[in-house]
Amino acid sequence: MDKKSLVSIAGNPAEQWATAPLSGVSAPSAVTFCAAHGISDPRSSPIPIYARWGVALLNDSRDGAFVGLMIECAIACSCGVGLWLSHLPMLIVGPLYWAALFGWVFDRFTLMLHCTSHRPLFRRQYRTLNHVIPWLLGPFFGQTPNTYFAHHIAMHHREENLAQDLSTTISFRRDGFQDWLRYYSRFMFLGLFDLASYLTNRRRFKVLKSVLIGEGCYWSVMLLLVILRPAATFVVFLGPLLFIRTLMMIGNWGQHAFVCPEQPDNAYRASIVCVNTRYNRRCFNDGYHILHHLQPRCHWSDHAREFERDLVTYGLNDAIVFDGLDFFQVWSCLMLHRWHVLARHFVQLPGAPARSTEEIIVLLRARVAASSAPSAGREL
Repeated sequence: MDKKSLVSIAGNPAEQWATAPLSGVSAPSAVTFCAAHGISDPRSSPIPIYARWGVALLNDSRDGAFVGLMIECAIACSCGVGLWLSHLPMLIVGPLYWAALFGWVFDRFTLMLHCTSHRPLFRRQYRTLNHVIPWLLGPFFGQTPNTYFAHHIAMHHREENLAQDLSTTISFRRDGFQDWLRYYSRFMFLGLFDLASYLTNRRRFKVLKSVLIGEGCYWSVMLLLVILRPAATFVVFLGPLLFIRTLMMIGNWGQHAFVCPEQPDNAYRASIVCVNTRYNRRCFNDGYHILHHLQPRCHWSDHAREFERDLVTYGLNDAIVFDGLDFFQVWSCLMLHRWHVLARHFVQLPGAPARSTEEIIVLLRARVAASSAPSAGREL
């Protein structure tokens, strides 16, 4: 099979492979495949009774669940404020607070921020409310105002994990912990400076201004709070910041661990899809990462349906799909070199070459090798 038979189509670099099949590969029915394997990821999310009043304010009524989640997050933030004001022993209460926060809404808040960064939640006449998530709630969940939007929307989706992407994984060996540690350390200590430099070079001055305002306000308040109550400030604000930035770097590594060195700009071969996971059920189908790069504004409730509809194209492009593993589990398997676990959860797609377990492992190993990549420079 000639893997170079894919024909580049002019246009969006994340979409240019969508209609370019591999030669000599059959394409069984996607409907038959999905019926046989079953995709249980959610197609909608129930709107709590106490949040239904907010649907009229939204750009998309399907996002009513976010209003309910915002209320839950506000309750969690109130608990954080109460904890900060209390005189309870932080060494004892702090871990309990973190456990409750992480088990309740921490992950869901982060993916709500992700979804509402791509698709503004509130209608134009209520657009001021769009600042509630990043500015009022975000700091309690480790997010500095405006920085997530700038890094993810203005940078990552423009550069598509290629050479100019500040969070690109391509130059690292993705099954090596030392490589991940270098990747993580660069983001933690130099990430903000790299982002500011990137936005300056790209002449994205409006976005840069928003980042500087958000970071300036955040760290000014943190300095004051640390002076007043250092232990409580660490528990309520700085601890979650360290946790979420670590988790985001683990997640992005897992999302972009398997990259075809010959076609790093082929979205089908530069990321993965994770189906049938608890993470998808909790976090708005975030596991469909190939689809997310192909259609960044696709509503999360359409992800499973769009994936099924385009399944043969995934197979023809030899995309990597895992059933029952999420990005964090993929990262763990890579760090521990548990190739047979990855192979056991690997989905044999219609249209892709049939492979034995050993052949699957060969494919996976080939796609985690460090390589170089061109620049994307995609306009959003």
